[in-house]
Amino acid sequence: MALQHTATHCNTLQHTAIHCNTLQHNATHTLQHTARHYCNTLQHTVTHCDTLQHVVTNCKTMQHTATLCNTLQHTATHCNTLQHTATHCNTLQHTTTHCNTRQHTATHCNTLQLTTTHCNTLQQTATHCNTLQH
Repeated sequence: MALQHTATHCNTLQHTAIHCNTLQHNATHTLQHTARHYCNTLQHTVTHCDTLQHVVTNCKTMQHTATLCNTLQHTATHCNTLQHTATHCNTLQHTTTHCNTRQHTATHCNTLQLTTTHCNTLQQTATHCNTLQH
């Protein structure tokens, strides 16, 4: 009876050892699978994070470029306004010079007209005087 009890106990221990090995094998396999899955997830997250960081850097560059572009556009508009004003000013200056020349000519013409009238009057007076003398 003691031998049979020992054999049963031995079989139980052997069965327990097999079960323990199976559990150990399954646990190792599950742990490896979990570790691999976790590692892949982390790697994917790091890659995604790097991509987002690249996008953010790109976005900041584009934002800076847009700001610079707006500044240049504003400057160009201001420059065009100044150029238009300068052209208008030159036109007015040319017109003023032309007007002054005409005014000077008109004044000179009026002086000549006045002188001519005065000269004609003197000539008439001289003719009248000569007529009276003869």
